[in-house]
Amino acid sequence: MSVASRSVLTLLAVGLAALTLTGCVQEVPMEPAADANNPHCADITVTLPDKLAGLDKRRTNAQATGAWGDPAAVLLHCGVTPPGPTTDRCVTVDGVDWVFDDSQEKEELFRFTTYGRVPAVEVFISSNPEKGGVSGTAVLSDLGSSIGRLPQVSKCLNVSEVR
Repeated sequence: MSVASRSVLTLLAVGLAALTLTGCVQEVPMEPAADANNPHCADITVTLPDKLAGLDKRRTNAQATGAWGDPAAVLLHCGVTPPGPTTDRCVTVDGVDWVFDDSQEKEELFRFTTYGRVPAVEVFISSNPEKGGVSGTAVLSDLGSSIGRLPQVSKCLNVSEVR
């Protein structure tokens, strides 16, 4: 076998091995939010932490998204429509206000959407320990430095501040 033939076979073997290895790493399928092209989302995406509440970051197939855990227990979308004034529960974690949706609490799935920041960020968190779930507070705290980069145009108010 000639040197050229061995070189070609070696390159094919290395290429096949690389293809096989990358085939094992699955992207998390997601859809981009309506305003995912917003430049602020790009700033957020590049600063997302490699770990959230101890979960490793995974690759996604959509712009301005993030996923952590295997199976994914945390999903993030930047560029969602900012919520308007609401009577829904609002929590502040590390200086970032989040509107809290617990309508899927029976499934141990919670949705948090930034309040008063444009564009808004939506985070779905599974708290089911059998599915790799984590604490919502830990996740939101770990996201604080990235999400805090978004411009804040308003903040959550409690009942005493509305008068």
